Amino acid sequence: MRPPERHRRDRIGWLRAAVLGANDGIVSTASLVVGVAAAAATRHQVLVAGVAGLVAGALSMAAGEYVSVSSQADTEQADLDLERRELASDPEAEEDELTAIYVGRGLDPDLARTVARQLTTKDALAAHARDELGLTAEFAARPLQAALASAATFAIGAGVPVLSIVLAPPAALAIVVSIVSLLCLVALGAVAARAGGASMVRGAARVALWGLLAMAATAGVGELFGTTVG
Repeated sequence: MRPPERHRRDRIGWLRAAVLGANDGIVSTASLVVGVAAAAATRHQVLVAGVAGLVAGALSMAAGEYVSVSSQADTEQADLDLERRELASDPEAEEDELTAIYVGRGLDPDLARTVARQLTTKDALAAHARDELGLTAEFAARPLQAALASAATFAIGAGVPVLSIVLAPPAALAIVVSIVSLLCLVALGAVAARAGGASMVRGAARVALWGLLAMAATAGVGELFGTTVG
C-alpha cells in the first residue's frame, strides 16, 4: 500500500513569517554591528547598537507583520461578507456561478450543476469561499500568529550577532560577527528550503549572498564615516 502523500502547503503561513523574521534579524543586526564596528567603535558601543537593533527590529517586525496581515484578513472578511449577502439575496444566481466555475474546470454541465447544488446544500458560503474566492480556513490570514512568529524569530536571529559581539576578540569583532552570521544564514536558508521541499543548496546560497552584500555595504559606510570623523 502506497504511503499517504505529504504536502507542505500547511506550512506556508508560519514558515514565511519565521524565515523572514530570522533572516531579517541576522542580516539587519549583523550589518548594523559590522558597520558600527568598522567605524572604530568600542565593544560597548557596538554591543549597545546590537541590542538596540534587536529590540527595535523585533518590535518593528511584529507591528509591520500584524498590520499587513490584518489588512489581508480584513479584505478576506469583506469578501466573505459580500458573498454571504449575495447568497441571501440571490441564491439561484450564486448556484449558477458555482456551476460555471466547475464547468470551467472540466466537469460537464449536468455534473457541475449536481456538485454545485450538493455543496451549496451542505455549506454554501464555504463552497463559494473555497472555489470562487480561493479562501479556506487552513490558509486564512492570522495577524497575531504572524506577528509573534516574526518578532520571536527576529529576536533569535538578531541574538546571533549580539552574542558574537560578547565572545569575539575586540581586534577581530567585525570579522567574527560577519563569519558567524553568514554561517547562520547558510544554515537558515538550507533548513527553510528543506522544510519547504526546495533545494537546500539554492536556499542557502541566496540567503548568504544577500547577507554578504548587506554586511559589505554597511562595513563600507562604517569605514567611510569612521575615517571622516577621525
